Amino acid sequence: MSATKSSAITAVGRRKTASARVRLSRGTGAISINGKPLEEYLYTEALVKSATAPLRTAGIEGQVDVTVNVIGGGPNGQAGAISHGLARAIQKFDPAHRAPLKKGGLLTRDGRMRERKKPGRPGARKRFQFSKR
Repeated sequence: MSATKSSAITAVGRRKTASARVRLSRGTGAISINGKPLEEYLYTEALVKSATAPLRTAGIEGQVDVTVNVIGGGPNGQAGAISHGLARAIQKFDPAHRAPLKKGGLLTRDGRMRERKKPGRPGARKRFQFSKR
């Protein structure tokens, strides 16, 4: 791995309205999100799996410590933002991991966002009921 002994790599990941700042350093595999352990913050197995997918893909689970600050969005958006930030940090940590991360689609920013409500309508696309007569 190309990272030096005491250096920490930082990266930002985003998904919907969630934004995650990820700090990656060599260590024992401890992961904390907003000061809480991973399993406590991401309360379902699916969210934990989604957020830690880049570590499994790169095969460095248990070799690095991860500290995350995440704001905005909901649980799924935050897990996606953590995953994106983690993938970017791993790529910086060791460029050799870029190919498997890219193949797994983990470096791609998911640009899908909620569409805004339009004026004169009840929602983003919904229209009020049309009456012919």
